[in-house]
Amino acid sequence: MDPKEYTLFSGGAGGAEACFGECAEKYGVEEVNFTFEGHKPARLRGLRHLTPEELTKKDVSLVYVSKLLHRSFTNAPFMRSVLQTIMHQVNSGLEVFVVGTLQEDGTVKGGTGWGAEFSKICNKPLFVFDQEKNQWFRWDHEKSAWGPQEAPVISQKHFSGTGTRFLSDNGRKAIEDLFVRSFE
Repeated sequence: MDPKEYTLFSGGAGGAEACFGECAEKYGVEEVNFTFEGHKPARLRGLRHLTPEELTKKDVSLVYVSKLLHRSFTNAPFMRSVLQTIMHQVNSGLEVFVVGTLQEDGTVKGGTGWGAEFSKICNKPLFVFDQEKNQWFRWDHEKSAWGPQEAPVISQKHFSGTGTRFLSDNGRKAIEDLFVRSFE
C-alpha cells in the first residue's frame, strides 16, 4: 500500500482526531480536516473551511440525534456546526475509525457518538476502539450489533478518523498501531 494514495478525513480536534492526523502526516497520508468559522482545531494541516451553506447541507434535527444517542444536545449553533462537520467527515470516508467508549446502549459516548451513528445510517464499515475495554469492535450491519474485531487495517483509500478529546494512552497506541499495520 502506498500511503500517498490515501486520505484521512477528520475534524482536527484535540485528542483522537489530532492523533489520527499526526499519524497520517508521519506516513505521508493526505489529510483533510473539516472546520468552520469559530472552531479552533488542533490540527492545521489540510484544513478545509466549510461555508455556512455547506454546513446547512448537512443539517440534522437535534431531536433526532438526541433520540438516537439517548441523550440531549443543545440547540446552540456551535454544537449544530460540530454535528454537521462530523457528517462531512463520515460522508467523505469509505470506512470509519472511532476511538472512544462504547456504552451499554450500543452508542459511543459523547459527540463522537454521532459520527458512529451516522456511519451506521450510511452503511459504512465502522470500527470503534473502546478505551475502557482496550479492544476494537466492528459494527455488524446485518445483525445491528457490535462484535469484537481483531486489529483492523485501513483498507479504503478514503477513510475517516474521529473520536474523543480525552484520548488515553491505549487509545493513542490503538491509532498508532492501526497505521503501522496498514502502512508498514
